[in-house]
Amino acid sequence: MTDVTPPDDGNGEGTALGLGGIEPIEIQEEMERSFLDYAMSVIVSRALPDARDGLKPVHRRILWGMYDLRALPDRPTMKCARVTGEVMGKYHPHGDSSIYDALVRMGQTFSLRHPLIHPKGNFGSLDDPPAAARYTECRLAPLALEMLRDIDENTVDFGENYSGEFTEPLVLPSRFPNLLVNGSQGIAVGMATNIPPHNLAEVIDAVDHLLAHPEATSDDLMAFVKGPDFPTGALIMGRQGIMDAYRTGRGSIKLRGKAEIEEGARSDYIVISELPYQVSPNQFIVKVKELVDNRELEGIAELNDESAKGQLRLVLRLKRDAPALVILNNLYKRTPLQTNFSVNTVALVDGIPRTLNLADALHAYIDHQKEVIRRRSQYRLDKARERAHIVEGLLKALDLIDEIIAAIRASDDKAAAREALMADPFGFSYEQAEHILDMTLARLTRLGRSQLEEEMAQLRETIAELEAILGDEVKLRAVISEEMGEIKAAYAQPRRSQITYDVGDIDIEDLIDDEDLVVTMSAKGYVKTVAADTFRTQGRGGRGVAGAKLKDEDYVNHIIHTTAHAYLLFFSNRGRVYRLKAHEIPMKDRTARGTAIVNLLPLQPGETIQAIIDTRDYETNRYLFFATRKGQVKKTKFTEYDSSLRAGLIAINLRDGDELVRVIPTNGGEDIFMVSRSGMTIRFAESDVRFMGRAAAGVRGMKLREGDEVVSCDVARDDAAILIVTDAGYGKRTQLDRFNQQGRGGQGVRGIKLTARKGFVVAAFMVGIDDDIFVIASGGVVIRMPVREISSQGRDATGVRVMNLDGDQTVAAVAPVLTVED
Repeated sequence: MTDVTPPDDGNGEGTALGLGGIEPIEIQEEMERSFLDYAMSVIVSRALPDARDGLKPVHRRILWGMYDLRALPDRPTMKCARVTGEVMGKYHPHGDSSIYDALVRMGQTFSLRHPLIHPKGNFGSLDDPPAAARYTECRLAPLALEMLRDIDENTVDFGENYSGEFTEPLVLPSRFPNLLVNGSQGIAVGMATNIPPHNLAEVIDAVDHLLAHPEATSDDLMAFVKGPDFPTGALIMGRQGIMDAYRTGRGSIKLRGKAEIEEGARSDYIVISELPYQVSPNQFIVKVKELVDNRELEGIAELNDESAKGQLRLVLRLKRDAPALVILNNLYKRTPLQTNFSVNTVALVDGIPRTLNLADALHAYIDHQKEVIRRRSQYRLDKARERAHIVEGLLKALDLIDEIIAAIRASDDKAAAREALMADPFGFSYEQAEHILDMTLARLTRLGRSQLEEEMAQLRETIAELEAILGDEVKLRAVISEEMGEIKAAYAQPRRSQITYDVGDIDIEDLIDDEDLVVTMSAKGYVKTVAADTFRTQGRGGRGVAGAKLKDEDYVNHIIHTTAHAYLLFFSNRGRVYRLKAHEIPMKDRTARGTAIVNLLPLQPGETIQAIIDTRDYETNRYLFFATRKGQVKKTKFTEYDSSLRAGLIAINLRDGDELVRVIPTNGGEDIFMVSRSGMTIRFAESDVRFMGRAAAGVRGMKLREGDEVVSCDVARDDAAILIVTDAGYGKRTQLDRFNQQGRGGQGVRGIKLTARKGFVVAAFMVGIDDDIFVIASGGVVIRMPVREISSQGRDATGVRVMNLDGDQTVAAVAPVLTVED
């Protein structure tokens, strides 16, 4: 090791070396200073965006470099390698890979909500990297010109590049709020930023409001900025994370991919059409396969990626009888199908990193825009005044043209002529004299003079307008608002990320109006809500309006007129009850088929919904009356089912092999009709059945012979008859007074006389004379017919032909045509 001790000067002290004196420094102090210098260099020069234009230096330099190269939207694309080399050689003293990576990201539709670069070639995907820079091409996107607009009018400061040879803008004019629109991500030393992208129209609306109301808070601005809007769509679950992020600058937003359960002929499918932001399909597929291989996730038979033409489609085929909703919930819990986006809005304000709430971020942007418009207006004002000065001199010259020509002819050269024009009696300025000497003879015509006068009038108007903008803060803000409105009109797009409620939220009701809804459900289990006003009011006997486009053998068998905040009870054939609020059922068009109920309720394989009850009936109907296939009945107080358990409750304790047939709301004093498969019918008073607890099994309602079973249960109505239809296509109406009331538990009386040719009872229910019914054959044929066309006959009659059947087909189901009436 070389000895660097200074030689002794005779006094016991070392003399200074030729390279300068040695100064002792504490290593801790030096490390702290060096680290802070390095940290601030990374923070300011590399990792954090500027709050004014939302760009890091590398992105700003790429846009400026492409603008300088004239890689404009109306020009042909150029090789990305050329752009990368230009930016690296002139402005960005780092490697080409970091520049190219940043360039590519600005052109990816899945990374930026509004890409600033128009890509050509392979710019990569969520799973794959882009091609090399020598293969890909690019040019500025039209929106990028709004970032650079007016940059040539002294709107921003320029500084020297790293070599001192060129200049570059220290910030871009950024005529739209890019920090929020496209977001930003970066890791600095000791801090990081993670700003989600937003909808352009929403952010501009918020800026407009803040321009008009500078005192507005972040809460006020949330009326305009609903939440992040990710380029890959997906669902944002709940608003709490959004509110935290906008109020404090920090928050966690729950993202969930868009998935639906589809029914297939042999098994169900889970189809995923959108994934959370920055989740790659391959990442999701690998995780699912890992869980399946480790037997942590059961029920998935196959996973296929059917994505094409930029549309994501991941299809999971389930095993037969696998519980689709349970599997989907496991996917949310265990895979990237549901993630959290941690918002950390850190940006540079006046060169200092700050955590910004929504109002802070927009105030920083507005302050920048005010500076841009002031500087632009001043620049244009100076140019207009200079031009007005010249035009004023030319007009004056036209009035003195003979004297000026004489003075010029008497001059030895141009310099002498200029001096003559600047001297008495003319008194022109240097600039005016130069332009007079350059004036062509054509300007001496009347047309030339009128053009100058017209230009002078326009210049005076422009000068007055610019002076007004510079002198009036309100007008300056109006200019910002107007110009951003033009950008919004040209580039705004509909929101891609839907904001929906989270089951853990407590403010769900505050987000949804308690509007009137119609809930419909088909026999195949497709449910939807429709706004009540889409059905016109009709009198009885009206044909109604088309309610849904359903598959063969399907028909609407439940219609409930309710409100968005009302709870609905769903009773299944397994004797369980599930509860949903009406607004939790997706709203669809009147003619749409709807959503499979397995998407909403955790039904088991083979479990179907037998009844839907609106809990608003608590007051008018005190009880729910249950009937099972084996003849058991039970009456329970309506309020017993007022539970918030989403996984379902036991509604009736069924014996082995039994299942629930019907649930009816009653008031305690009704007459009950039960009809069996063999045509036996019993009528008894509801009061014969005492009310029991929720989990009770009930009592015998109808005694059945061996092999017989209950097919229907209904409440007697004064204006109705009972319709009975057999599987062989025969049916009849019978007046209720033909059936005497008897005690519960008996076999009843014959309701229809059956023979081998007439088949067995498939359906029985109350009908009015003006009602219509659907009759569905096993082959899928559906007919609709008026009840009045079916004969009214006595109890012992065998009925009339209701439907002609081909071959070995039978009647599969009969249902009343349900219409919505006021």
